[in-house]
Amino acid sequence: MYGVCGCCGALRPRYKRLVDNIFPEDPEDGLVKANMEKLTFYALSAPEKLDRIGAYLSERLSRDVARHRYGYVCIAMEALDQLLMACHCQSINLFVESFLTMVRKLLEADKPNLQILGTNSFVKFANIEEDTASYHRSYDFFISRFSEMCHSSYEDPDIRTKIRMAGIRGLQGVVRKTVNDELQANIWDPQHMDKIVPSLLFNLQQDQIPDRCAEGDKDGTVDLTERCLRELLGRAVYGNIKNAVKPVLMHLDNHSLWEGKSFAVRCFKIIMYSIQSQHSHLVIQQLLGHLDANSKSSATVRAGIVEVISEAAVIEASGSIGPTVLEVFNTLLKQLRLSVDYELGGGCSGSVPLYVIFSPCSYSVPQGSFAGTLPTYQRSEVMLFIMGKIPVPGMYPTLGSSNSGFEGSRMIQIMLLKSLLQVTVGFQTTNMLTALPSSFLDPLLSFTLMEDAEIRLLVLEILISLIDRHENQLKFSLRVLTDISVLKLKMDKCSRQDNLFMKKHSQRLYRHVYLACREENSEQQHFQSLFTLLGLICVELANEEVVVDLIRLALALQDLAVTEEALPVFNRCAVHALSAAYLNLISQLTTVPTFCQHVHEVIELRQKEFPFLLPEGVFAEKLEKVEKVEKVEGEFLFSQSKIAETLGGSGYNSDRLVTPYIPQITDGVCVEEQERERRRLVVERFQTAPFEEIAAHCGAALPYYLAYLHVHLPAPLFLPVYEMKFPDLCVY
Repeated sequence: MYGVCGCCGALRPRYKRLVDNIFPEDPEDGLVKANMEKLTFYALSAPEKLDRIGAYLSERLSRDVARHRYGYVCIAMEALDQLLMACHCQSINLFVESFLTMVRKLLEADKPNLQILGTNSFVKFANIEEDTASYHRSYDFFISRFSEMCHSSYEDPDIRTKIRMAGIRGLQGVVRKTVNDELQANIWDPQHMDKIVPSLLFNLQQDQIPDRCAEGDKDGTVDLTERCLRELLGRAVYGNIKNAVKPVLMHLDNHSLWEGKSFAVRCFKIIMYSIQSQHSHLVIQQLLGHLDANSKSSATVRAGIVEVISEAAVIEASGSIGPTVLEVFNTLLKQLRLSVDYELGGGCSGSVPLYVIFSPCSYSVPQGSFAGTLPTYQRSEVMLFIMGKIPVPGMYPTLGSSNSGFEGSRMIQIMLLKSLLQVTVGFQTTNMLTALPSSFLDPLLSFTLMEDAEIRLLVLEILISLIDRHENQLKFSLRVLTDISVLKLKMDKCSRQDNLFMKKHSQRLYRHVYLACREENSEQQHFQSLFTLLGLICVELANEEVVVDLIRLALALQDLAVTEEALPVFNRCAVHALSAAYLNLISQLTTVPTFCQHVHEVIELRQKEFPFLLPEGVFAEKLEKVEKVEKVEGEFLFSQSKIAETLGGSGYNSDRLVTPYIPQITDGVCVEEQERERRRLVVERFQTAPFEEIAAHCGAALPYYLAYLHVHLPAPLFLPVYEMKFPDLCVY
C-alpha cells in the first residue's frame, strides 16, 4: 500500500507535491517561480504545515547533497529562504529547526561553495526578527563552525578568502541573532567569546602580514572584521565587558603582539570607541591588571601594554572618568619604581627600562591627549596627586625603593614632573586661587631652587602651562622688539580672582624667579623660559601693583648681574639680557612714553658698546671680552630713579618703585598670616582708640571719611588726592 502511494503522485500529500513542483527537470533552469508562489501561498494559508514542508525540504536537500546534485541543493536553499522571509507565524519555530538542520548540513560539507551557501542563508535568517520566542534552539555548533571558517587554510587564496569572509559574516549573524535574546545561550560566556574574539582578531591582523601590507585590504576582509568586532563590542553591557576583553589580552599574549605595539593599540582603540562610554573604565582596569600580571614578562611586552594604556586612557577621558584616572597613575607609578630599580640595578629581569616605557609613550604631548580631555577640576586633582608622589627634599618621602638612593629620587622626580607637564598642557581656569592651592605651588616652586638644571627647566615649563590661558607662550621670544604689537598678544582685564591669587602668591613667584637667575648651570633655554614666565605674568595676572613689582624685580635682576661676581660671565650677561628684554616688553605694555624712551635709550647704547648685554648678543657671541662685564655702569644701566619718576607721573606708586626689590625669604603662608594679623590690629584700633587718636592718624583725609559716612561737619580743607595720607584699612 505504501509503495503504491509513493509511486502515484496524485496520492501524495499536497505539501509534498507543491515542494516537488518547485524543482525543474534541469537544475540550471533555477527555481520555478510560479510554483514557488503556490507553495508560499499554501504555507501562509495552512501554517500548521510549515514544519512538514521544512522537514521534506530538508530530506530532499540531504539526499541531493549525498548525490552531489548541487544545483538542486541551491534551489532548496533558495526556497527555504523565501519561506522564512514570508512566514511569521507561531509555527515558524518548527520550520526554523528544519532550516537550521539544512544549514548545518551545508556547513559540514567539504565543498567551499556549499559552506558559503549555507552561511549566506544563515545570515539572511539572522536578519529576520521572529515574532515568537524559542526555548530550545542552540547556536553552539554555528559559533564553532564559523570560527573554524575564519581560520580557513584552503590552498587557493581566493577561495580561502571567501571562506574566511563567510565565517566572519556567520559570526556577525550569530551575534545579531542571540545577543539580545535572553532565551538563547549566553553568547558572552567565555566558552563562546574564546572562539569568536580570537577568530576576528586573526582576520583583523591580516593587513599586518608583510606580503599583504603592500596589497592593502583589497578583498575587504579586514574592514568586514572590524565592523563585526565593533558591532559585537557595541552590544556589550556592564557584566559582559570582562569576558569580551579577556580573549583580546590572551590573543595578544599568545601571538607576541604587544611588542609590535601598533596592532595592540589598534585593537584597543576599536574596543574603546565601540563600547558604551560609561563602561570604558572597566577596560582600563583590565589593562592595568594585565600589566601587573606581566611583571615578569620582557621589557618590550610591558612597554607595549603601557603604550596601550596610554592610548586607551586618552579615549576614556572623553567619556566617563571616575576613579580610573588616579588608578592609571598609581599603576604607572609602580612601573616607574620598577624601572628605576632596573636602571640603577644593572637591568634585572622583569623590570622595564625607563627609556622603553616612559619616554616614548607616557610623556609625549599628542593632539587631543589624555590631559587635554580632562575637566579642570579633575586636572587639579590629578596634579595634586602627582605632586604628592614626587620626592621633595624635606617634604615628601622618596618613591623609589630603599636601594634607589639620590639618583633614584632624581629619576622619579624628572619622570613625574614630565607627567605633570603633560597634565598642565592646555590647562585653563577662571579661578587660579582654588585651582592652584598652596599645597601644590609650595612643593612645585621648591624645585626651582634645586641644582639640577633639567628639573628647574621642567618646573618653569609647568608654571608657564598653568599661567598661559590665552595661548600666548609661543609668542614670547627672548629678544628686543621695537614694537610688540607684532606679537598679537591676547589680553583680558585682570579678574578679582587673579588679583587675590597674585596677592597671596606673587612674592613667592618673584623670589623663585630671582633665585633661579643665580644658578650657575642655567643655559639659554632657562633664560628663555624665565622670560616667557615673566611675560605671561604681566599679560595674564598683572594689575597696577603687580606691574610695579615686576619692574622692581627686573631692576633687581640687573643689580644681581652687576654685583654677583661669582656668577659665570655667560650667566651675568644672560641676566642683563633678560632684564633688558623684559623692561622693553613691560614698558610697551604700560604705554608710558617717557618710560619707553628711557628703556629704548639704554638699549641703543648697549647695542653700540655692549651688545652681549642684550639677548641678540649674549646668545650669539663667544663673550671674548670678559673684562667689559665688570665695567658696565651709568648710562648703560636702567635707572630705577628715572623709571620711578616717569611712572609716578602716570599714577603708579613711585614710593614703591624707588624701593629696591629684596626677595622675601619668609614663607608665603606666614606672610598671609602676618597680613591678617595687621588687618586685625587696624580694625581693633579703629574700634577701641579715642576719636582724637583716630583723627590724628587720618589727618586731612578725615572729613572725607566722615562725609562718606553721612556725618555733617563744617566744610573741609580740600587737598589734592595725591597729597592725602589714607589709613591702611582704606587702601586696597
